[in-house]
Amino acid sequence: MDLEARALAAFRTSWEYAEAYVAEDAVLADARERARDLGCVPIHPGGGAALRLLAAVLGARHVVEIGTGTGVSGIWLLRGMRDDGVLTSVDIEAEHQRQAREVFAAEGVSASRTRLITGRALEVLPRLADASYDLVHVDGAKEEYPEYVEEAARLLRTGGVLAMDNSLWHDKVADPAQRDPDTIAIRGCLTALREDERWLVALLPVGDGLLTAVRR
Repeated sequence: MDLEARALAAFRTSWEYAEAYVAEDAVLADARERARDLGCVPIHPGGGAALRLLAAVLGARHVVEIGTGTGVSGIWLLRGMRDDGVLTSVDIEAEHQRQAREVFAAEGVSASRTRLITGRALEVLPRLADASYDLVHVDGAKEEYPEYVEEAARLLRTGGVLAMDNSLWHDKVADPAQRDPDTIAIRGCLTALREDERWLVALLPVGDGLLTAVRR
C-alpha cells in the first residue's frame, strides 16, 4: 500500500470513529429501521449530532426542516432545541410523516412541539413567516436545493443557521467529472453560498457532508 492509499485508509478510519463518537439510542435505531423499510435515507449519526449541537448553541425555538423522513433528523434537532421549541417539518410523503409521528411519540415529544406539513416544500415554505426561524435544515429534493437556500435566506433571522445535508453527495460534488443534475445543483449551491455576502459558511465533512451557514 502506497503512502496515498494509507492516508486515505486512515482518513476513512477516523471518519468512522467520528460517526460513531456520539452513540444513537433505541429511539433513533427504530427511526433508522423505519427509514430502511420505506427506502428513505436519513442523515448520518455525525450529521445528526452536529444538528443537535447547532440547535443547542442557538437556543433554537423555531426550526424548519425540509424532508421529515421517519424522524431521525427531527429527533436530533428536538434534543438540541429549547424545551418550548417547535419543529416545523415538511415532506411530500404522508407515510413518512406518519412514521415520524410515532417516533416522536416514542421519544416523549409533545404533539404541540412538532408541526408536520405534508406537501411540496417549494409550495409550503413561501407561507412561512420572514425572519422568524433560528435554524433551517435542508434534506429534500437535491435539484431544488438552490430554491431551498433562497427560502432559507428569507426565513432565517439574523444570526440564524442554514444546515444543508448531503453537501458532498456520495463524494460526487468534489469530482468535476460528475455532472448528473443532483450533483450539479448541490455543487452550484455550495459555490453560490460561498460567494454570497449574506452568509458566513463552513462545509463540515460529517456524514455525507453538512454545509453550515450563518445568516448575516
